[in-house]
Amino acid sequence: MLQAALLTRNIAAGQQTGALGAFDTKLKGASENGPIGFYETYRQSVGVVKPTYWGGEVFGGYRIGRGEMQPWYGERVTDDGGEFKAGIQLPLARNRTIDDRRAELWKAGLERQLAEPDIQAQLIDFVRSGSYAWWDWVAAGEYHRIATHILELAEDRTERVRSQVDAGFTDPPELTDNLRLVAIRQAKVADTRRKLQQTAAKLSIYLRDASGRPVVPGESQLPRFPALSEEPIQDLSVGVESALARRPELKLLDLVRRQVQIDYSNASNYMQPELNAVLWGSQDVGAPASRKGDKSDLEAEASLLLDVPVERRKARGKMSETQAKLSQLTAKRRLTVDKITVDVQVAHAALVSAREQVQETAEAMKLAEDLAERERQNEEAGLSDMLKVALREQYAVESAEKNVDALQLYFQAMADFRAAVAEDRLAQ
Repeated sequence: MLQAALLTRNIAAGQQTGALGAFDTKLKGASENGPIGFYETYRQSVGVVKPTYWGGEVFGGYRIGRGEMQPWYGERVTDDGGEFKAGIQLPLARNRTIDDRRAELWKAGLERQLAEPDIQAQLIDFVRSGSYAWWDWVAAGEYHRIATHILELAEDRTERVRSQVDAGFTDPPELTDNLRLVAIRQAKVADTRRKLQQTAAKLSIYLRDASGRPVVPGESQLPRFPALSEEPIQDLSVGVESALARRPELKLLDLVRRQVQIDYSNASNYMQPELNAVLWGSQDVGAPASRKGDKSDLEAEASLLLDVPVERRKARGKMSETQAKLSQLTAKRRLTVDKITVDVQVAHAALVSAREQVQETAEAMKLAEDLAERERQNEEAGLSDMLKVALREQYAVESAEKNVDALQLYFQAMADFRAAVAEDRLAQ
């Protein structure tokens, strides 16, 4: 998913390049020939038109007209060398500060920036999901260690209890009870091994080698839970402030707002009349086409062209639409700020609570292990029985598993808090 998100940069770059295409230089040409009929005419032309970033365009070209032209098309005739022409069109009202071409280009530039918040959002989700998978695997390894350790205790007792039964110092049910414990704990080890293998397989979605292939980690690679940092948990107000400055949702809404503002500016542009100034000059070259020589002098023309829809309903409708979108985005941003604040508050509360649980369950685990060890010593001295030992060991196992649960909860809460404050981001 993250790799797919990174490719949105290429998509946005392609869209921006496409928007630049509106400013491409256009090459135009024509060959118009009428060899049959009373009037035989031959006209060839070639020219270029270059749109400009200030709303107008410059143009230039060459044409040549030969043959017997219709009298009413006398302007089509050129001197023998043809005619060169160049000019410029300038917007004086509408399209002077913004037009459709520039609006699309600016929006495409913002669309390219929009790829970054989307990538960051995918990265945050990827890191959080990967962290959950990692700590699930580490916790599964701890459960497996606990199950293996408690099985080894029962197996180590088996020969001693069997010897005591054979010597008549212990009743046979004691051995039977211990063998029952061994069987139950062997089943537990098998179950924890299954969960360990399953969590390792799930982790491989996020754990890759240099070529991008999934890597299923082995049991020999299992780490232990790290010790909790002695540094205090980040203050809630600082976390909220960081989240509001970093979260991609707000950046995305701000960029979308800028796109809509461009649409509003372009709609306002259409409220103005389309008033364009056109200046051009032309010069024929070569032998005169007529005795009058009316084509030989330099010609120039200046024009003002006006075009305006009276009701301007298209512009008014677009302005009303974009104003509503801006109000909608303002409401969305306000709600998003509230949601982000709540996300940080929830994650912070979970982190503080999980840290306390780790400390308390660690103390409970230590006490339960001490009691289990004393009960085993009493049993060896003949002052206890297998039932009490099994109960004490079960309490110790439950306490150890609760400590693992608390550690897993703490480190996953840490992943949630990092996601809430948008701690993870790609280097630019």
